[in-house]
Amino acid sequence: MPAQTTSGNVPDQVYDQVLTRFARRFSAVIGAGARLFTTDARDLFQTYLTSFPERDRQHHNCSCCRKFIERFGGLVTIAPDGATRTPIWTEDDVPTVYQTAFAALASVVRRAQVTGVYLSPDRVWGTPITGSWTHLNVTPDPSMLFVKGGVLTAGQVMAERRENFKAVCRALAEFTTDHLEQALKLLDTDSLYRSEKLAGPVRWLRNLHAAQRAAPKDRKSNVVWLAVATAPSGFCHPRSSMAGTLLDDIAAGMSFDDVSRRFAAKMHPLQYQRPQAAPTAGNIAQGEKIIAAMGAERSLLRRFARLDEIEVVWSSKKPPAKPQATRGVFDHLTPKGKTVAADMDIPAVTMTWEKFQRTVLPVANEIEFFARPNKDNYGAMLTAVDPAAPPILQWDSADQRNPVSWYVWVGGSTPESFSLVAGTWHKLSAISLKPSMWYGGKFAHQGNGLMLVIADARETKQSGLALFPEFLKAELHGIRATIEAYSKKGQLDGIADGNVCGLLLTSGGTWNALVRVTIAGRVTPYQLDRWD
Repeated sequence: MPAQTTSGNVPDQVYDQVLTRFARRFSAVIGAGARLFTTDARDLFQTYLTSFPERDRQHHNCSCCRKFIERFGGLVTIAPDGATRTPIWTEDDVPTVYQTAFAALASVVRRAQVTGVYLSPDRVWGTPITGSWTHLNVTPDPSMLFVKGGVLTAGQVMAERRENFKAVCRALAEFTTDHLEQALKLLDTDSLYRSEKLAGPVRWLRNLHAAQRAAPKDRKSNVVWLAVATAPSGFCHPRSSMAGTLLDDIAAGMSFDDVSRRFAAKMHPLQYQRPQAAPTAGNIAQGEKIIAAMGAERSLLRRFARLDEIEVVWSSKKPPAKPQATRGVFDHLTPKGKTVAADMDIPAVTMTWEKFQRTVLPVANEIEFFARPNKDNYGAMLTAVDPAAPPILQWDSADQRNPVSWYVWVGGSTPESFSLVAGTWHKLSAISLKPSMWYGGKFAHQGNGLMLVIADARETKQSGLALFPEFLKAELHGIRATIEAYSKKGQLDGIADGNVCGLLLTSGGTWNALVRVTIAGRVTPYQLDRWD
């Protein structure tokens, strides 16, 4: 901030205290991963300037500080109850000469209305120093920075969030809590086909309804802004999603049979989010631009995954070899009074996956799977040909790479289709959760599921690239017809080396997957009947 002298303010210890405490407060309020929001606070720099005695105003009339205050001074955080807080202004921790100014700014910001989500790629906010002058500035935590991973700029994403806010507000107005509770009753009891795809979005909207209802009148919209800023991909358009059609049917008073039939037809794997017509020339051209802007040309190349490339919850471990004992010439004889116990067939223990994972997996030495002589959900896991290619899957990101996806054949596959012999036992090499559940499982809307990775299972036919729209990042949604056509015509690499094939089991419905487990030399069969 310029003074009337030419010496600058670098040696000014009072102002140095302002900047130090300023930065400390910002870091304390924000923290890692915090969300910031814009407000309609106006005339902040004028408020700042006029709070000083007239003799000191010119000393604080600084263009760099003006830019900082006008751009960042109105930002706020939002608490779960909708209360806003300025991360920048407080009169409690600054030298006396600045307390009036900071208090006035805090008062203006507290009264302001939230207008949007704030995103910025800038590593430093403000201009720390120019020549001999220091200025208001803060350094945000790296986790707060907008990292461009797609085609949209920070400003475009902010505009998108504003549209999302409007869409969510419309849904909250049109769908009552009763409608949402009825939908969750159907989804949580697995009464609807592939219900796991929608349980997350509907529960999110139901919880938002409750949070908004509990918030004071002047904070209700803030609660929605916070939800929009943190929502998973696809949650912010309830009216135009499958969740909206389900809620429309419930609101219309349809019977369960009608709701279930219509829902199953729309959720069929060949229908749900899948384009039903070839891409237009315009969509192909748009696709070329988007993929080029993302630098994702090689991201579309896929291959079969290997076992060493996936995260597992159990893997086969060979027990250490026992030392060979010296055998006597009569060791094969049975002493009087001692009988040899026959291997007894015992019925399978029926168990949920969650209990099996908790009680059996930690001590399992070997697991085998019985391939029934009928079609089942056999499939494979895939990954990127180029591991350095930009992320295109929802659960893949620059700071936590995970380019692995999965597929099963619609209508199921026979054991023979995956090089298995029906009616026999096959060893498992591993058990892996769905890739969307790896590394903390932040993508619950993709549903729970796991793959029994069968050691000798191998795909015998080409599936295309299996780039399903429901897996892709939001910025690719507009060109899904083009990607679908590209996926169908493509061929996967590494079919001979892809050893992550097996049976996919997902939450919802009954499994009846038969396995037998060896623990300390004892074999016990288990019937896995459902997720939980």
